[in-house]
Amino acid sequence: MDSERFDLAVVGAGLNGSLLALAAGTAGLRTALIDRMPLSSMTEAAFDGRTTAIAYTSQRLFAALGLWDDIAGEAEPILDIRISDAGHDGRASPLFLHFDHREAATDPETAAPMGWIVENRFLRAALLRRLAACPGVELMAPDEVIETDRNAHRATLALKSGRQIVARLIASAEGRAGTMREEAGIGARAWSYDQIAIVVVARHAEPHRGVAQEKFLPGGPFAILPMRDSAPIDGKEGWHRSSIVWTERADVARRLLELDAPRFQAEFARRFGDFLGAVDTIGPRWSHPLSLIHAERYVEQRLVLVGDAAHGIHPIAGQGYNLGVRDIAALAEVLVDTKRLGLDVGAADTLERYAKWRRADNFTMVAATDLLNRLFSNDIKPLRLLRDIGLAGVNHTPPLRRFFVRHAMGMVGDLPRLIRGERL
Repeated sequence: MDSERFDLAVVGAGLNGSLLALAAGTAGLRTALIDRMPLSSMTEAAFDGRTTAIAYTSQRLFAALGLWDDIAGEAEPILDIRISDAGHDGRASPLFLHFDHREAATDPETAAPMGWIVENRFLRAALLRRLAACPGVELMAPDEVIETDRNAHRATLALKSGRQIVARLIASAEGRAGTMREEAGIGARAWSYDQIAIVVVARHAEPHRGVAQEKFLPGGPFAILPMRDSAPIDGKEGWHRSSIVWTERADVARRLLELDAPRFQAEFARRFGDFLGAVDTIGPRWSHPLSLIHAERYVEQRLVLVGDAAHGIHPIAGQGYNLGVRDIAALAEVLVDTKRLGLDVGAADTLERYAKWRRADNFTMVAATDLLNRLFSNDIKPLRLLRDIGLAGVNHTPPLRRFFVRHAMGMVGDLPRLIRGERL
């Protein structure tokens, strides 16, 4: 059978895989993007009710790839973040931590937002449009990899459709349950948090004004993320929708999800509070079990892991996708520079440069989110007091606040060119 030849074969066309394929294809790597699902189905409203926090530096990458103009109209800026502890009644502690987007800027008057909240379906739609117009990327979906053979010179992939392709490198962007990671014998540290995230959309009487809030309840964090209104609500224009990521212990979450609408609404409103006036939920409820996974290594012969295939973290800080974006920016830069030198993009030393670049940043975020969830997801009174004092202490220390704002925006560390807003 004749084999079609590519520089890179990306397996998994989710938000990470699609972005990697676009970055590589745009920069001159002949790329195949493979997924078992029809790509158009991923843009339907019923496919995924989640939103994604796009950090400031991730937005610069989107702009460098020509994506941001397609997304900006659906993106709500995050101007402030307020973090507080709360009890079972949902009432926030008077001691809190408040981040202002202007703190990290040289000129507060022209300060960029810390990030943007975008519905996943709009991100997928924008990526799909750009991929369809990119001559460097061939879309193979729906299709499925049924067998791979990797050796010192190349990787061969046999697809369910009967096609066979040869690539210098395979990138697994399959997510946490990626089969390629397991087939390659790459181990991972993994555990369940015994928590479930309930995802809903809230409608509230008062505008959110671009403020994201995270209340730490005994069962887990309750995140209120500002959304762009898709249409006027009850005749009111503007900021009256928020995406909710409501974390509870798994047994409690299952009982909540079984409640009828009035009782679910009562439990939701108690935790949300009345700071934005009357509030209710609109649309369906989604739920996602929460766990941690971190691969022991990111590369194997002719194989590289990106995004959740390499590291899946707790959503407590909203940084999971941005870690994947930084993976993609670093990998694309390493591969493109190698290709332009006429060298092998799948060689071991090429892949090790990527792994070394990303290892420290990813490990730090994995450890930090795990520690934060364990520290805050409880109702131990002495610990609650220490948490409140700690939040208030940081709130009254401007240099510390600026440090954390810069981290949230992704402005710390050795940043790849795409993350700096430059083209490859």
